[in-house]
Amino acid sequence: RPFHVEPTNIVSENDDMQRVTDEASAMNKRIHYYSRLTSPADRALIAPDHVLPAPDEIFVYSPLGTAFKVDSCTDGYGKNSSLVTIFMIWNTMMGTSILSIPWGIKQAGFTSGIILILLMGILTLYCCYRVVKSRQMIPLTDTSNWEFPDVCKYYFGSFGQWSSLLFSMVSLVGAMVVYWVLMSNFLFNTGKFIYNFVHDINVTDIVPGTNGSNKVICPSAASDHPPQNRSVMFSSGNRTGFELFEEWWDKSRTVPFYLIAVLLPLLNLKSPSFFAKFNVLGTVSVVYLVFLVTVKAAHLGIHLEFSWFTENEFFVPEFRILFPQLTGVLTLAFFIHNCVITLLQNNKNQDNNVRDLSIAYFLVGLTYLYVGVIIFASFPSPPLSKECIEQNFLDNFPSDDIMSFVARIFLLFQMMTVYPLLGYLARVQLLRQFFGNAYPSLFHVLILNLAIVGAGVAMARFYPNIGGIIRYSGATCGLAFVFVYPSLIYMISLHRAGQLTWPALIIHIFIILLGLANLIAQFLL
Repeated sequence: RPFHVEPTNIVSENDDMQRVTDEASAMNKRIHYYSRLTSPADRALIAPDHVLPAPDEIFVYSPLGTAFKVDSCTDGYGKNSSLVTIFMIWNTMMGTSILSIPWGIKQAGFTSGIILILLMGILTLYCCYRVVKSRQMIPLTDTSNWEFPDVCKYYFGSFGQWSSLLFSMVSLVGAMVVYWVLMSNFLFNTGKFIYNFVHDINVTDIVPGTNGSNKVICPSAASDHPPQNRSVMFSSGNRTGFELFEEWWDKSRTVPFYLIAVLLPLLNLKSPSFFAKFNVLGTVSVVYLVFLVTVKAAHLGIHLEFSWFTENEFFVPEFRILFPQLTGVLTLAFFIHNCVITLLQNNKNQDNNVRDLSIAYFLVGLTYLYVGVIIFASFPSPPLSKECIEQNFLDNFPSDDIMSFVARIFLLFQMMTVYPLLGYLARVQLLRQFFGNAYPSLFHVLILNLAIVGAGVAMARFYPNIGGIIRYSGATCGLAFVFVYPSLIYMISLHRAGQLTWPALIIHIFIILLGLANLIAQFLL
């Protein structure tokens, strides 16, 4: 980066030289981070041209290697402002879990659901803070390029390395399975809406629901199983053609297999960098969901009745024994611990890391609370019971609902662009560990992708319950990255420094036990 030097101004020259040095240091850290995620032959996450900061623009990176162009938010030398850092963390944490928060509140009870969201947010924030501090407590000269799995390897050796890989794969593959189930759901409802619209068919599902323009349905009213593709035709249309469409366009029996033709070839690409350009759709989708929830609540009104321990026909108790199902979902909803160091290392003022992380967690918790509470409170009870709230709250709106149709289109396209990126990260983490290369051959990559896709298809076919999948994978990977490793590393560091006290020991053992109880409870309730 050229700069003008005034021969008579030594102070200005020194300042400029320091800026160039700082810029080069930040650039090298980014290049090193990209190079650790991929092999030299695969340039999907190799430092692109825009990593070199220009005077007028800067790019902010998410853990998926995607980039946001940010104007006037940095110092021009590769450092992010606090506002950008907070947005990065919020955008990274906001995911598919938001669709299951209303169901989780229903499982826990309204009052206990709100309390649990607040408590889990505080607990996971504290553990995330311990993750950020864990690297700083290592007595080595340079750990600036380390991520949390590197810290685990330092403290626990090969066990820490391989266990962190295992739990990281659980979170990645779990996310990909949830994506496949949701994409099958969204594709099914989108196709159904388009077919009915094109053929001028008016269809009503055989499920209870409200009347009027803002219809809400209860797909699981007749059974504990997911709703099947059953309907009754009321008006014009070819009955034979309609029945044939329903036979070949089924949510669980056919649509999950159709996705293979589109997504399996994309997973086998060496470089998924093209899809990174659509990352902004994630933010748009969340904003639109908040808008949808607000509009629906305004039309439906508030339907609450407080019954503290007993159930009635339309409402659930404020406290329920099923509350661990919500804590399992929340563990994944607040999960960012395996990549938070990367997100914070380019913060302009490192002294603000704790503050910025706390603000980001507050905003994430506020978003979850808003969506969960509004959907639960506005769900029309009576005539429907609160038990009708689905694991994906969009399923409570019929396929011909315009606002829900738009939301499904947004989410379907966004997930189809993120899915290859998740598959690439899974490939990089797993194949590089075993073969030293992220793309050893097409055969190796195809076998891995067939296993991942097969898991998604099987779940969409036989267990299309995203709330269940999220809580199992969240509690499993959260046990390691949220509860156990941060607490153990902190206690070991204090012990080595001779500063471990009984209160600190008891508190962090209790945190570990909470994580273990959270995992065990998922299989008991």
